[in-house]
Amino acid sequence: MATLRHQQISVLTSSTVAFTVCFAVWMIFAVIGVPIKAQLNLNETQFGLLASMPVLTGALVRLPLGLWGDKYGGRLVFFVLMLCTVPPIYLIGHATEYWQFLVIGLFVGLAGGSFSVGIAYCARWFERNRQGLAMGIFGAGNSGAALTKFVAPAIVAAWGWEMVPTVYAVAMLVTALAFWFFSYDNPAHRVASHVSFADQLRALKDPRVWKYCQYYSIVFGGYVALALWMTKYYVTEYGFSLQLAALLAAAFSLPGGVLRAFGGWFSDRFGAHRVTWWVMWVSWICLFLLSYPQTHLTIQTVNGPKTFDIGLNPWMFTVLLFAVGVAFAFGKASVFKYISDEFPHDIGAVSGIVGLVGGLGGFLLPILFGAMVDLTGVRSSCFMLLYGVTWVSLIWMYWTEVRATDVMHSAATKS
Repeated sequence: MATLRHQQISVLTSSTVAFTVCFAVWMIFAVIGVPIKAQLNLNETQFGLLASMPVLTGALVRLPLGLWGDKYGGRLVFFVLMLCTVPPIYLIGHATEYWQFLVIGLFVGLAGGSFSVGIAYCARWFERNRQGLAMGIFGAGNSGAALTKFVAPAIVAAWGWEMVPTVYAVAMLVTALAFWFFSYDNPAHRVASHVSFADQLRALKDPRVWKYCQYYSIVFGGYVALALWMTKYYVTEYGFSLQLAALLAAAFSLPGGVLRAFGGWFSDRFGAHRVTWWVMWVSWICLFLLSYPQTHLTIQTVNGPKTFDIGLNPWMFTVLLFAVGVAFAFGKASVFKYISDEFPHDIGAVSGIVGLVGGLGGFLLPILFGAMVDLTGVRSSCFMLLYGVTWVSLIWMYWTEVRATDVMHSAATKS
């Protein structure tokens, strides 16, 4: 019989690897969507819809999957979920029409629902003072977005974009089987059999849940949206190749995933409130700078007109994008530390609704990004939108938390 420590490590490791693969699949159109866009002659809004279709399903199923994970056990639900995604992943490579990609994308999006199952599954294996770190390590599976940006372009270059879904389908099947073999189940972690879904959903009446939804809509929804959008942004804004664009876009996706574990540790150490407050401010500043479009400014001087070029070169842009990725990584962990602290008996239900709203943000934002570019012609308008959403979070947090808490000097939190 394996010791508790061995079970904890095995569950966390296998779940994190599985979630990484699921997230890589969830972001598949971030890379193959670029050649598909050219093949089908799509406009920016159509591309945004294509890229975000998997995100829609992944968001909508998070709540029921979180509830089922509480009810039937995270191990079983996680395993079955991964198996269900294998056929639609494979079928992507055989689609030829735009509507076919959209429909298949909805089924592929089930992979994104793995988060609400895995986060609660892992958290329940650990003591409360270590749950932030455990959830942060599991959440580092968001780095699957960067994995796609490293792996998919190489496959596209060697065999064409149609080979990517085949490789990913095989990877998902192997991962599902490995997860089942190395993970464990503890019936004590499930909710009591007499507890109904309606009972679990009562926690959602708490206004704090909706506040955390707002926070998560920027740190996760914004992360997903930019992870989907940045490869194409580098291609169109700076004229880079698909391979180089994907590599630079990984400067955002990789820290946005891997550093989530550090965000969990900081949240355990300093409190979810304090970490989230600083995350919002760093994001707000960086997004303001990223919002500024490439500008040619001509002024009249005593010696005649003089023109200045104002804008971010690709290297400064990447540095700022990296900073946003780090901030979002810490924020994703701190939001779920709020949940584990305040809703220890309803982690599945609350994480499901928060994850659902964050996922909906990841679905809607790429579509809005494309619509704004089609409407204004300004590519940096995507950052302008995120800047506004961050403002909402800052204002809400100030009125409900900061006025009563010294986040500058005190580690005490008020949620």
